[in-house]
Amino acid sequence: MNRRQALRSAATLAGAAMMPAPFSRLFFLGGFSKKDFGENFLWGTATAAYQIEGAWQEDGKGPSIWDKFSHEKGNVKTGENGDVACDFYHRYASDLKLHKSLHFNAFRFSLAWTRLLPNGTGPINQKGIDFYNQVIDQCLSLGMQPWVTLYHWDLPQALEDRGGWTNRDIVGWFSEYVELATKAFGDRVKNWMVLNEPFAFTGLGYMLGWHAPGRKGMRNFLPAVHHAALCQAEGGRIIRSNVPDANVGTTFSVSYVEPAKEKKGAQKAAARFDALLNRLFIEPALGMGYPSDTLPFLQKIEDKIAQPGDRERLAFDFDFFGLQNYFRLVAKHSLIVPYLWANEVPPKKRDVPEDHITDMGWEVTPEGMYRILQQIAAYEGVRKIIVTENGAAFPDTLENGQVNDPLRVQFYQDYLAKVLRAKREGVPVEGYFCWSFLDNFEWQEGYRPRFGLVYVDYATQERVVKASGAWFKSFLK
Repeated sequence: MNRRQALRSAATLAGAAMMPAPFSRLFFLGGFSKKDFGENFLWGTATAAYQIEGAWQEDGKGPSIWDKFSHEKGNVKTGENGDVACDFYHRYASDLKLHKSLHFNAFRFSLAWTRLLPNGTGPINQKGIDFYNQVIDQCLSLGMQPWVTLYHWDLPQALEDRGGWTNRDIVGWFSEYVELATKAFGDRVKNWMVLNEPFAFTGLGYMLGWHAPGRKGMRNFLPAVHHAALCQAEGGRIIRSNVPDANVGTTFSVSYVEPAKEKKGAQKAAARFDALLNRLFIEPALGMGYPSDTLPFLQKIEDKIAQPGDRERLAFDFDFFGLQNYFRLVAKHSLIVPYLWANEVPPKKRDVPEDHITDMGWEVTPEGMYRILQQIAAYEGVRKIIVTENGAAFPDTLENGQVNDPLRVQFYQDYLAKVLRAKREGVPVEGYFCWSFLDNFEWQEGYRPRFGLVYVDYATQERVVKASGAWFKSFLK
């Protein structure tokens, strides 16, 4: 039996039912440790430029779509923005020392496109290059690998004014940016991720309008999807060309999808959700094209948007795929959601216990992590997986100088148990990044949800390591 057959068999044996939470707790208490993951397993946290840096107008930085979007009334639920955020731009040195004190050996961060190219193309901002050189050098001096994300949602506003992701010219604009970044930092940065969650920034930003730039409709979504998929592959080719010994990847938001029990049409609804959430960007990268067999509306991309030779241009042999998982999704048939004809059954309508629902309204389902790792690993062409984001927001409070977050501690114990289980069964998962190092600006939710291992008092910028951060410090020691 080869590895693919073993993975499929393991997934079948797991069955449709989720394992109860006590299983993973007993598994953890039964003795798994850092050593069980292997000597070369990667441990890190993940961040994003707009969510932590602040300094939005300093040292030559140009405006991004999130600078514009967050300043417009009604776009962020709390009326907040990322102007200051965690002030990482000024505090990176002490923050990275704090990160190292928790015993992580890798730090994932993104480059702000407009710090390097304020207008998206053209004149280079040397102060932006200097800043990231300092961050990279500080990581290396502390013995932490810098893992760089090229695009984490902050498109230059100057390019959005020219059509943004709906304009095919973005392939050239993005290529110019990747050429600059890889030549500036590739002598020291060997681990690269091209895009962060392309379905999220195209779906939320160009279909639903909930995220920057706030556009809506299929006429925006489909070209944005295709051009992002082209940039995903082209970015990979540029990295490989410019960076010797590069480890080239990209990241996807993924969720294990289940049909709602005893709901007519739920199986097909789940398949459509799976195609949209999990297959839309990984299959073109693997040379399989878009999953239009399950989502017929995607055929419009090939019929009206793609150009001759694009199917080949979409494919790239990535060294690893970054998977970002937070929850499973339960699907039912719906007549009120056009194109998809499916809707989610939210946790509160499924009698999920309150302590298994995060501040984002997401269900805590560790088994979903195990199942989606199995599912993605079964693709031919997936040689290595890194969990590039996993975490949870809970209502943290600072009391007597401490933050006790037992639900987050339990979350990480349970999810890591499932990652280890998948690894032991043959899934080639070789690293794990927590989301996130610091509490930060959580896009349209503002600063209310707290995902960090480190509490941030936004009024004073004081950092306090939470109990979950202390747990990792002990686990990774």
